[in-house]
Amino acid sequence: MSHVTTDLLRRFDIPGPRYTSYPTADRFVEAFSAADYSAALAQRGEGRAVRALPLSLYVHVPFCESLCHYCACNKIITRQHGRATSYLRYLGREIQLATGALGGGRTVTQLHLGGGSPTFLSDLELAELMAMLRRGFDMAPGGECSIEIDPRTVDRQRLQCIADLGFNRISFGVQDFDPEVQKAMHRVQPAEQVFQLVADAREIGFDSINVDLIYGLPRQTAESFARTLEQITELRPDRIALYAYAHLPERFKPQRRIVPAELPGAGGKLSMLSQALEAFADASYVYVGMDHFALPGDALAIAKRQGRLHRNFQGYSTQPDCDLVGLGVSAISRVGATYAQNAKTLEEYCDHLDQGRLPVARGLALSRDDLARRAVIMALMCQGQVVFESIEVAWLLDFKRYFSGELEQLREMAAQGLVEVDDAGIRVTPLGWYFVRAVAMLFDRYLQADRSRAKFSRII
Repeated sequence: MSHVTTDLLRRFDIPGPRYTSYPTADRFVEAFSAADYSAALAQRGEGRAVRALPLSLYVHVPFCESLCHYCACNKIITRQHGRATSYLRYLGREIQLATGALGGGRTVTQLHLGGGSPTFLSDLELAELMAMLRRGFDMAPGGECSIEIDPRTVDRQRLQCIADLGFNRISFGVQDFDPEVQKAMHRVQPAEQVFQLVADAREIGFDSINVDLIYGLPRQTAESFARTLEQITELRPDRIALYAYAHLPERFKPQRRIVPAELPGAGGKLSMLSQALEAFADASYVYVGMDHFALPGDALAIAKRQGRLHRNFQGYSTQPDCDLVGLGVSAISRVGATYAQNAKTLEEYCDHLDQGRLPVARGLALSRDDLARRAVIMALMCQGQVVFESIEVAWLLDFKRYFSGELEQLREMAAQGLVEVDDAGIRVTPLGWYFVRAVAMLFDRYLQADRSRAKFSRII
């Protein structure tokens, strides 16, 4: 930890992708249609070997009762809970179309409900959604089922209901415990409420409890954030996701309500990050990678130690590299060598389904170069190393010749102690693991070509 210097943090305080996919979603094109996605699903439904592969599901629930000013998610602010009834009906249509194209025989080993606020749905609506998914897909017993929770929308009874529906992993959106920061971001939730919910969740028996935090929020100071970190380490969730706030008001309208003068400067953000890294290390959390921390006994930390980490649109995962079917407004699917993203507005999403077609608005069919680079980037992001021979055998290329420019650029990072490069491969050092996004960026052909990074969040 002592080697993560302020100078290094400042040097890599640059925008860059999170690489939940490669190519990144900004490279998707509207020329990729619902018919293309349907064909990709059908192709993956053919053949016994492919049907035996596990499947992941993501369901996007876009509704929230109130607006959080920092939010960059695709959401719909409404107190009209009747809108969820109509949305579930359309989700049912999408499930039918997707499973019809995919065919049977694919076992779902991972399900994630995100948003918005999935707990905007009532207990009965959540039960209806789970029933629809179980009718459409073969849900594996004991599979990983996770849900994002707004602490303001649940109590112990609701948590018990969520567990009874089969969810075994939950994530609480905390962001910060300081009352002034909460007021500035329009998300007031007392620390005592979160502490009680986590205690209830532990008694109920969830396998893993995650807490989301954000640094760089309005009115946040090194002193106030230190208090939040102290409370979090006392709370001791199984996992912590620590994100840097990206202030992009030109892209995300809710952020225009934030007073720029109340935002901490770059130096303040770096100080907070340094504080967090130190606090979590002192509390025995394992740095899994890219904003994620876990207790040593958590499945994510174990997967990190055993070299079994994977990455998808929800971040790091213990699940094997597999197809992901996204359902709902703006959801992204990864099926074979394709990505498909659903329409981002509810009106457009419903219009597609009313016409009897999958609600795809854009996507991408990956080229051979895309697939080879995806393999390299995901190996770096998940295992922290690339074995040249494995890439050469899989993609029939000479690694040192094909990536000669990238290897040349790695020399500076090697000199900084972030990577080690020899004739066999590339290894990210323990120090370099904190800056793995910067290492992966060197292999991003699109990013290197246009250098247009303003659209991305900052690495730290």
